[in-house]
Parts: sequence; structure tokens; C-alpha cells
Amino acid sequence: MKSNFPDWLKKRYPASGEIESTRKLLEHLGINTVCQSAICPNLGECFAKRTATFMIMGDNCTRNCRFCAVTKAEPMSLDAKEPRQVAKAVKQLGLKHVVITSVTRDDLSDGGAGHFADTINSIKELSDTITIEVLTPDFEGNKESISKVVHAMPHIYNHNVETVPRLYSQVRPKAVYETSLMLLEAVKQIKSNVYTKSGLMVGLGERREEVVSLMQDLRSVGCDIVTIGQYLSPSSSHYPVQEFVHPDVFLWYERKAKEMGFLHAASGPFVRSSYNADHFSKTHLQPE
Repeated sequence: MKSNFPDWLKKRYPASGEIESTRKLLEHLGINTVCQSAICPNLGECFAKRTATFMIMGDNCTRNCRFCAVTKAEPMSLDAKEPRQVAKAVKQLGLKHVVITSVTRDDLSDGGAGHFADTINSIKELSDTITIEVLTPDFEGNKESISKVVHAMPHIYNHNVETVPRLYSQVRPKAVYETSLMLLEAVKQIKSNVYTKSGLMVGLGERREEVVSLMQDLRSVGCDIVTIGQYLSPSSSHYPVQEFVHPDVFLWYERKAKEMGFLHAASGPFVRSSYNADHFSKTHLQPE
């Protein structure tokens, strides 16, 4: 594993009182964020702008993905009040675009799809102008669970493929690449007007042609939006970084994605699936 970060991966932490204000608000409402649980390098920037990606259904995951900092442990009981608490946070932060994700809950019969739907509906009760993006687990390919979330009508349905299929056994041992593609395709089959989105990390040992092939797979199932960012290992016990990808390569990936017909592509060292997620909604979404 390479230990010295190149210059393009050095980021200053914003000096802003809003960071602590956002943190305290979320703590007061008892809300988890993927920003904190996944040790996101953009946390300071996002919290300073009073935005965050809400992580519902606890912070213990039933999967053991080797790239992820989220705790792998016995999952918590669902909190029936959580959808309302998330809606309160949305209101108090003044968000116009909301991103909701979760830990993977293979222990639940519907994978937590109903809880996603309840959270979407609670936010919609606030305002019909707030755009909503969900980032769900794969629900083990259960189409009833996928449908439950889609019928709650989020504006964007995101599910990350994370890496190229060759690396799944090493990086995502409990996930199946084809299941992720099937989910994205199913969303479009259920509601064709819901935008679909997926993201992946590079620097895991993938080859450039494998990334291009993956993007082609995403387009083949109608995926509208793709994000590509640098993998950064959360600790020495996680999957090691194989390469720090140069910014020029990220720009090349972004150009290729646009050539393939993605409506939006974000590719860069600090890009994450939820980072600046509102950029697409500002230009493409007109909530009913």
C-alpha cells in the first residue's frame, strides 16, 4: 500500500463554525450520516455548507465489504421515529436536495425498503419542491423491495457498483455485480421517469479498459448518472490502495462517460456518490 498522498489528494479542512453547528444538530436529532460513519474526506466541506448524507437504519452493517469503514456488527432495531427525525433535519438545515442512504440490512425481510419509503414520504410531507435521492443497498435482488422504494417516487435512485466485476470477490465478497445491474434496470422498468445513478471507486487495482466496460454495462441498463472517485483505505486493516489515479485520468473517464450518453458524469479524486449531488438536480429536475 502506498502511504504518501500526492499533492492532488491533499485537502484543507474548512475553518467554519457551521461544521460544529451541523454536527450538533444531527447529534441532537439522533441521526447518523455516511459522512461520519464512512470517514468521508469531504465531511468538513459538506458540513460547512450545512448539508449531509443521511444514513438510516442504524450504523451497523450486515455486509463485510473490505473497502468500507462502516461497522460490521449485529444490526440495531429499526427506529419508527427515524423518518420523521430525518425530515426535521432536512427542514432545519434548509436542504433543497436530500440524499438518503443506509447500511445493508440483510436481516430484514424487505432489506429495509419500507423504511426508505417512509423516510421519502416524511420528507415529501414537508415540501413538494425538495428533490430526493436515495442510495440503497442491493436488497439481494428482491424486486418487491426495489419496487417499494421506487413507488415512493424518489427523483434519483442511486445504487453503487463500487468496482469492476473482477475485483468483487476481493472487495465486495457478499455482493454480486449482476445483481447491482439488475437493480438499476428494474428501477427503470418500474418507473422510467426516475433517474438512475451509480458510482465506483478507482485505485483498487482495476484496469482502464475494465472501467470503460463497466460504464458500458451501466448504460446498457439505462443508468443516467455515473460518479467516479479515488479509493482511500480507511485503515490498515481495510483493502489497500493499489494506485493513486492522476486527475488527468479522471478527466478522461468523465469525457468517455459523456460520449457514452450519461446525462451527468462526475469524475475526480474527491468525487463521492453523494458529493455535490445537488448539481444534477439544479439542472435536470423540476419537481412536480
